[in-house]
Amino acid sequence: MMMHTTLAQLRSLKLDGLAAGLEEQLAQPGMAALSFEERVALLIDREVHARNDRKLVRLLKNAHLKYGQAAIEDIDARAGRGIDRREVMSLALGEWVSAGHSVLVTGPTGAGKSWLACALAQYACRRGYSAIYQRVPRLQEELRIRHGSGAFGKWLLQLAKTDVLVLDDWGMGAIDGMTRSDLLEIIDDRAGTKATIITSQLPVEHWHAWIGDATIADAILDRIMQRNHRFTLTGDSLRAQRPKTTKKEKNIDPS
Repeated sequence: MMMHTTLAQLRSLKLDGLAAGLEEQLAQPGMAALSFEERVALLIDREVHARNDRKLVRLLKNAHLKYGQAAIEDIDARAGRGIDRREVMSLALGEWVSAGHSVLVTGPTGAGKSWLACALAQYACRRGYSAIYQRVPRLQEELRIRHGSGAFGKWLLQLAKTDVLVLDDWGMGAIDGMTRSDLLEIIDDRAGTKATIITSQLPVEHWHAWIGDATIADAILDRIMQRNHRFTLTGDSLRAQRPKTTKKEKNIDPS
């Protein structure tokens, strides 16, 4: 009865990992051979891992990544794709997030730009950093809504605190004056302190013309280019290589 009370109290304190570890120890007779200190150490280790797992789930959920399962370990680095696996891994394992660096990924449609951006953001989440994914073509309308509702300032503050911001499909479609100014605010808040990943079909040298206003373009690009890493992807579209799933195949149980 006492142990049931203890387990209930642990869960009421949200120490679910510790409670699960204690239940496992009670079910394993061999645990009696361990010292008190060893059993406590195992319980604490179980709670730490449980908290880390919950944090990762929360970070990935809040990130809203387009490709939530993208992982740098699965990078397609075949010849002709323009990706050096060692360069990507070196970046992912480095301090680009804490140092507030920019990652610029360019290439033709279907080359895997968004996937690579999401893989880098996903790995940042695995290291405990926060991330948010935004498609620039949709951002313009979202900014209008936030301005109209009075929520823009609060949202801008949220972005400024986010460790990794993914701006996907940069340079796709024209932008108006308000969006230019808002992009400058977003980029300025992050310059040198928070990491930003930008993907675009446009080569970097065409970004100034896309932004349109020379003064704002100079300011945005100056901040993006301070400390950046570039990946230029090449090759045929990966989307065209994916086999089409038939109705019969959809009903197959993967297990």
